[in-house]
Amino acid sequence: MSKVKWGVCGCGGIARRRTIPEGIMPAANTELVGVHDRTEDATVDVAQEFGAEAYADYGELLAGACDAVYIATPVNVHCDQVIRAAEAGKHVLCEKPLGLNVAEAERMVEACRSNGVKFGVGLMMRFHAQHQAARDMVQSGKLGKPVFARAQLSCWYPLIEGAWRQDPATGGGGTLVDLGSHCIDLLEMIFGPVRSVHCVTRNLVHSYKSEDSSVVLLEFENGAMGVVDTLFNVPDASSKNRLEVYGSKGSILAEGTIGQGEAGVMTAILEGDDAGYDAQQSRDAAGGVEI
Repeated sequence: MSKVKWGVCGCGGIARRRTIPEGIMPAANTELVGVHDRTEDATVDVAQEFGAEAYADYGELLAGACDAVYIATPVNVHCDQVIRAAEAGKHVLCEKPLGLNVAEAERMVEACRSNGVKFGVGLMMRFHAQHQAARDMVQSGKLGKPVFARAQLSCWYPLIEGAWRQDPATGGGGTLVDLGSHCIDLLEMIFGPVRSVHCVTRNLVHSYKSEDSSVVLLEFENGAMGVVDTLFNVPDASSKNRLEVYGSKGSILAEGTIGQGEAGVMTAILEGDDAGYDAQQSRDAAGGVEI
């Protein structure tokens, strides 16, 4: 198998913490050949740590030996960087949120399409084995008719000087685009396309320009409903990042599968849809099958 030679643009955060050491480096079919960051120290440090070439200029990275570019920079520079990569004939994996607005996203898609390169977005929740199992159970009919789903993702994110996620001009928004994009995409993977969206955003705790709270009501094309709640103002250990999927034959309930960690518990409770009405509404806290 020939190896895909990767270049990385944006060496801090998720790239250095997860994608390079856990994704690119261990894979048998990939090779990290070059890195670039707007900060010289980060570029040099990551290049030395992972044995790659350090590029002071993004154009030089694109002119190098890479076949594909992973872009993990602030959202406001995604559009330019994706288009330049496509025009250089490089395949692109870009972190989410994809752009500041729909128009930017469409420009990126068209640039990659017209230059014949592959284009992916870093919506990693789709690749979690338990999430894929939940999707398969729903699509196979084991949960009956889809009824409702909820995805929750929260963290404590206080005011930090220069944090690009805290200013819509650089991040496109706060919890809705940064966390909500993961959750909405996950629910669409499980229940199918959304036909309408209603949203409320607030700054309830933090005073930065981006919202620190958002709640989204989704209506799916199959008739099911969904809720996505994302918060930057709840302590990390207090939010269980729950995924709940309900149908006429049962439910799938999970904690901790949404997020960056490997931990998480998911349980399927299947009962069938032919049971009679139980006036006592009795419930057994135990039971279910762990996925």
